[in-house]
Amino acid sequence: MDRDDVPYLDATLPTATRVADLLGRMTLPEKVGQMMQLDSREDLDDHVLRKHVGSILHTSPERVLRAHDLTTQTRLKIPLLIAEDCIHGHSFHEGATIFPTQLGMAATWDPSLVEQVARVTAVEAAATGVHWTFSPVLCIARDLRWGRVDETFGEDPVLIGELAAAMVRGYQGDGLADPTAILATAKHFAGYSETQGGRDASEADLSRRKLRSWFLPPFERVAKEGCATFMLGYQTTDGVPITVNSWLLDEVLRGEWGYKGTLVTDWDNVGRMVWEQKLQPDHAHAAAAAVRAGNDMIMTTPQFFEGALQAVEDGLLDEKDLDQAVTRILTLKFDLGLFENPRRPDTERQRVIINHDDHAALNLQVARRSLVLLRNEGVLPLQKGRIAVVGPLADDAQTQLGDWAGSSGQADWLPDGQPRDMITTVLDGLRELSSQEVTYARGADILTLEPDPEGETFPDGQPRPHIVQPCPPDANLIAEAVAAAEAADYVVAVVGDRIELVGEGRSTATLDLIGGQIALLDALAETGKPLIVVLLASKPLVLPDSARNAAALLWVANPGMQGGRAIAELLHGLIEPSGRLPISFAAHAGQQPTYYNQIRGQHGSRYADLTQEPAFAFGEGLSYTTVEYGDLHVETAVLRPDETVQASITLTNTGTRPARETVQVYVSDAVTSVSWADKELKTFKQVDLGPGETTTVELELPVAACTIVDQHGCRVVEPGEFVLLVGPSSKDLRRAEFTVKPQF
Repeated sequence: MDRDDVPYLDATLPTATRVADLLGRMTLPEKVGQMMQLDSREDLDDHVLRKHVGSILHTSPERVLRAHDLTTQTRLKIPLLIAEDCIHGHSFHEGATIFPTQLGMAATWDPSLVEQVARVTAVEAAATGVHWTFSPVLCIARDLRWGRVDETFGEDPVLIGELAAAMVRGYQGDGLADPTAILATAKHFAGYSETQGGRDASEADLSRRKLRSWFLPPFERVAKEGCATFMLGYQTTDGVPITVNSWLLDEVLRGEWGYKGTLVTDWDNVGRMVWEQKLQPDHAHAAAAAVRAGNDMIMTTPQFFEGALQAVEDGLLDEKDLDQAVTRILTLKFDLGLFENPRRPDTERQRVIINHDDHAALNLQVARRSLVLLRNEGVLPLQKGRIAVVGPLADDAQTQLGDWAGSSGQADWLPDGQPRDMITTVLDGLRELSSQEVTYARGADILTLEPDPEGETFPDGQPRPHIVQPCPPDANLIAEAVAAAEAADYVVAVVGDRIELVGEGRSTATLDLIGGQIALLDALAETGKPLIVVLLASKPLVLPDSARNAAALLWVANPGMQGGRAIAELLHGLIEPSGRLPISFAAHAGQQPTYYNQIRGQHGSRYADLTQEPAFAFGEGLSYTTVEYGDLHVETAVLRPDETVQASITLTNTGTRPARETVQVYVSDAVTSVSWADKELKTFKQVDLGPGETTTVELELPVAACTIVDQHGCRVVEPGEFVLLVGPSSKDLRRAEFTVKPQF
């Protein structure tokens, strides 16, 4: 084919002209194939040569090269979009930089850091031939039983929106023409996390008003930020799968928001309508419904190929019905410049930039900032003395990385996970930084696995997760740990959860520490030695008294490759604790869902038998100093909806160590026309204070941000009395009133 005579190969022509020319040359099977994204671990030759697939995912380095070679054998040589779950680093490339999980990043409350993480991830991924990441997650985590809490930015839509927008900017760089840019994906649109009983992918019982109130705003934020793609959730809402929800996709996303980007289904969403949700009689009807609803890329439903062809033959679809989706996919490929440069893996660039020293340094910085100190009875920072490190996660390198990170089960080409020598565990870090003796005892086992009695695979052929069996306490292991504790001056116990308890299809009925971990902590507490509990857990867990009453408690999420170093630095006082909770800790599992911005109006503030108060609330976190908040002052007490609240508050560091304080700004609308949250985070600001330093923090909040969603589903500012609430957490706030007058 002579490039000079083929308009779609002429890079000087506008993208729309090139797309139209190429679309006109395509056969129906080629159009259907462009709408498909298939798993490269299956029959790659068939995917590319027979199904004309437009995208592949789960690509080992060898499969990426093979896919490119196969593409050169096709009639039109349309380049592939190579996609991967680069969730908190280039997750499945050996030796890549693996950062703290998204929930861990959220504990930094620092959009600039999160943007840098995404930029590093994009640079490393692009060098390996990846064009597209399925990140960030914008789901709101409220039910802690849900298996994917660790993938979220927590429970608050404002914090989620800020951090997700930063991540989109980092991934997409200076625009899609940037060779280090990768496509970002906002997921899972929308309401996927609001499951029944915490069960993954179950019906999300959400009204449209509730969606507009809390679940849609982060997505609207990143849509306007230019996020290239949106991924649709697995679930049904009001009985309608998101995949075919015309209100969400047409009226809201593409209509009200004017979104021009590309929609991708989640894994086999189209097939699930047939075999699981049982809403379509066959794949022809499912394909027709998905196309008519405006889906562009159909992820891992191989039957979509024959189904869509059959739908056209049966009159369920017209060939032209596919053109809009194919146009959007081809537009992405032209905008990325893939026809001129398919961005094959660059081995020399990989050698230079993957896990570059600057990337490792950023990883350590993010890990340091992600650590949340929840309790400290004066034992930290550690003084000189012997340390007994105990617990099943103290030296568990791969668990420290968390889900979507090598050995978490999604990548068959990394069965052992990321290289051990790249990971610093808590035990490694303490041994490296401690000048005195450090001993180690495992103390407990967590779990074993058994096959699911329903079978090894789901009806679509995907593997079923094995069933977790908690390990019973082991008296010998506990005795060994107690002996180590009694011979030491301090005990650092590293406990939490493992990958088998986390992720898709792995929601948990309990939030307790499982296996022998509670018995271990109880035995360690009885020794009377200062007990520092390091909770290395994907999400907040319900903690026993021996942990909640320990001398110190530190939540570290899954802190990534440099996590052990950062934790050791914090314990020794080489860095300052600055992380703040992006999500509340429940006191017991019966509190689910747990979140700070509850709707007003329930009877009482507790259960008949147990507290309703969280163990630790959204925004909480300690420093190694104390910061006192003065009175809150609002400059103008009466404002119009188009004006800005100007406020100030004085902070004083009353201790002898520096602090990074996250000043959190909430608003309470005193009287609303419909039920609403008692308070909502609206903005936040991080302030550095030296020992003894006093500073006045100036705060600005547009009145236009002080909205509710009224009974008609409209987001409005209602005139009346408001309370501005400012403080170090959602439960410790200073108050000042202001009034919004009607706009005439």
